Amino acid sequence: QVQLVESGGDLVQAGGSLRLSCAANGRVVSINTMDWYRQVPGLTRELVATITNGGSTGYADSVKGRFTISRDNAKNTVYLQMNTLKPEDTAVYYCHADRIQIADAQYLYNYWGQGTQVTVSS
Repeated sequence: QVQLVESGGDLVQAGGSLRLSCAANGRVVSINTMDWYRQVPGLTRELVATITNGGSTGYADSVKGRFTISRDNAKNTVYLQMNTLKPEDTAVYYCHADRIQIADAQYLYNYWGQGTQVTVSS
């Protein structure tokens, strides 16, 4: 079976930086688009950043210029470099993959990691 395993969440002061990682473990041939979402309790999960398997990226307006998404296809891993963190960035961050190929013509869809907590103190 395939798992998306996030790491890197921590408590950091405002203005600081963190780097999140999400590795797809298990039988993975390739992964299509990968994303980072975040969620604050009581609010809907929001898209933070997205990256295609070709490397095209997109960002929420609230993080543009501060966050950078990247991926290593050979390691089936996606990263989120977060700089100039603000208290409003505090949330649980989730990794998501829209389609994972596990064998010829075999795919898994809409896969989520377990989440990693990011807390930014003022």
